[in-house]
Amino acid sequence: MELRIEQLQAWARELGFGSIGVADVDLSDAEEGLQAWLHAGFHGEMDYMARHGTKRARPAELVPGTVTAIMVTIDYAPDEPGWLGQAWAALADSERAYVSRYALGRDYHKVVRARLQRLASRIESEVGAFGYRVFCDSAPVMEVELARRAGLGWRGKHTLLIDSGRGSTFFLGTLYTDLPLAAAAQPGADHCGRCVRCIDACPTGAIVAPYRLDARRCISYLTIELKGAIPEPLRPAIGNRIYGCDDCQLACPWNRFARAQATGEFAARAGLDAATLVELFGWSAGQFDAQLAGSADPPDRARALAAQPRGRAGQLGRRRAGRRRAARPRRRRVAAGARARCLGARPAGFDRRAPAGRATCRSRRAQSGTQCDLTDRKPRRRALFPCAHPKS
Repeated sequence: MELRIEQLQAWARELGFGSIGVADVDLSDAEEGLQAWLHAGFHGEMDYMARHGTKRARPAELVPGTVTAIMVTIDYAPDEPGWLGQAWAALADSERAYVSRYALGRDYHKVVRARLQRLASRIESEVGAFGYRVFCDSAPVMEVELARRAGLGWRGKHTLLIDSGRGSTFFLGTLYTDLPLAAAAQPGADHCGRCVRCIDACPTGAIVAPYRLDARRCISYLTIELKGAIPEPLRPAIGNRIYGCDDCQLACPWNRFARAQATGEFAARAGLDAATLVELFGWSAGQFDAQLAGSADPPDRARALAAQPRGRAGQLGRRRAGRRRAARPRRRRVAAGARARCLGARPAGFDRRAPAGRATCRSRRAQSGTQCDLTDRKPRRRALFPCAHPKS
């Protein structure tokens, strides 16, 4: 039976997706740009970006038999009319702790993948067994390019996907399939025009040219992906952003049309949208475990502390972090370090048969169809949160 886009759209609405489209998987004309970006070193320490080689631009190498990609979006903007102004106000308040709006609620990887799995089951009930694999920021997939080709929007100058009807505050999900579905007739047309508000708004100048991001300067990279200390010249611009950055999206005129989240799963948890820096500095490891279980890519607490500018709050956080590190036995630190790169997987979820220097998390394998290979060879602080699987 032939699967029509109208049927996919109806199922997508029922499952809470904002939009859905189909793209072909010939990304040959996008591969050169990806390689140029990698060769320029703009990926920084995100070695996995280069490690996967051509798989990111060649879906059939990642999942043999793939011929089409079903792309979906799911909105996460706060369900408050004045959320843009509130976000700017939080950034202007030096006592507040700013967490990127996408990370205030539940782990989006799990939410989107679970719904994609339900969509795959719907399709299977209609057309019979077929080959597929679901992704959400968890594998080498060119999600923005595929979503653009599926007609879901255009790539903005900040490199995120923009939809004229919902801005850019949504997550992308991907369903690779072996079904010969009809792809969108035309990719999303660019409507950025001469606007450069996102470029001007970037605190660290990470958008080095329209449609070109140097991740090494991006605050999201600095507060989430970077393993070492944040370079001193970039620290003042970070301000009170302890996890991620939204400035380019807050400045984008299209986000006046952002759609409020259709589910409470992305609503702010543990008061993160109103927390102060000192309040979060005072949380114990146990409080972090309890308050942020299931959150999206929760930060390493000590990294968040180290990212803060000098001042009373920053000094207080560093002193507390220092006392905890000094009190922790070295053996415990080293053992915890081997687990740190899987954000929150329990020790029982690790495959101890893996080669030296590598740990493998199996805690979500059944749900996602993938496992995250943990390759951090340096002892690191204990991760306090449930596994969200490293981005790839």
